[in-house]
Amino acid sequence: MENKKERKVFKTLDEQIEILRGKGLTIKDEEYAKEVLLRENYFFLNGYRYLFVRSRDNKVFIPGTSFEELYSLFLFDRRLRNILFKNILIIENNIKSIIAYQLSKKYGYHEKDYLKPHNFNCAGEKRKQVNDLIGKMKRQIRFNVLQHSATSHYITNYGYVPLWILVKVLSFGIVSEMFSILKKEDQYDIVDLYKISADDFANYLSILANYRNICAHEDIVFDNRSQRSINDTIYHRKLNIPIMDNEYIYGKNDLFALIIIIKSLLQDSEVNELVLEIDKIITELNYNLRSIPVNKVLDVMGFPDNWHEIRNIPKEDLFDGE
Repeated sequence: MENKKERKVFKTLDEQIEILRGKGLTIKDEEYAKEVLLRENYFFLNGYRYLFVRSRDNKVFIPGTSFEELYSLFLFDRRLRNILFKNILIIENNIKSIIAYQLSKKYGYHEKDYLKPHNFNCAGEKRKQVNDLIGKMKRQIRFNVLQHSATSHYITNYGYVPLWILVKVLSFGIVSEMFSILKKEDQYDIVDLYKISADDFANYLSILANYRNICAHEDIVFDNRSQRSINDTIYHRKLNIPIMDNEYIYGKNDLFALIIIIKSLLQDSEVNELVLEIDKIITELNYNLRSIPVNKVLDVMGFPDNWHEIRNIPKEDLFDGE
């Protein structure tokens, strides 16, 4: 059966400009627009247009929307992505260090000791998951013997790779999965440092691993919705986030939910810096927008008007109501 969708064919920079103009976008400086399109890619830039169009059905730009506005949202998302990525990497390093410390202290520092199946929760269906994950970790050791300087050093000089070195070459996804198959008492030893339930912590790790990949691959992040939602927290209540149909309208599976996760896992000084950096780029975006208010962007991100106040809410209140 013939595909009735319009075929996507190569378009020159001049043709790309005409397409954008044909949809109502104001382009005053063609040479600048061509330079941006050549460097940034028409397809990627066009992915930010929907906030500037009249409706989902009428995809013509709101009158007066400029190329510079469209590009400013693109740049805002890039800067936001870089800020988030930096902080997710800090969390990743902290969690890897804590897990490696706790498990090495209890099960030993040689892979033949800490990778024994009975060190994990092998109950029921988890047995296959445990064996599969141990297999992945052993493959990482073999693969990185010569590829990574730290693993190569330990294999060459000591004949083994301790867990605190192995975690450096494990993906966040594997570390997230590893936490999910730890024995309950080992999970509790780890989450007790964060004052978060084991179930919430496992959920947070999965969401963080997903956002890490989004940031690393430079996908659009500001309007991302995760497949998983987070449970209600003290932050939702303290910020007076509105409720609709018995659920908070912000901070569940949107970008603000990620901010809540980061707040829960980072030091207060790091959270304060994060808030200041994000607030700065929001202010810059607001200055560059003309056809839409910046609140339209914040609403898509799931950010309440008082979002920055999250930095002032003490972590001691995290389990409010539990």
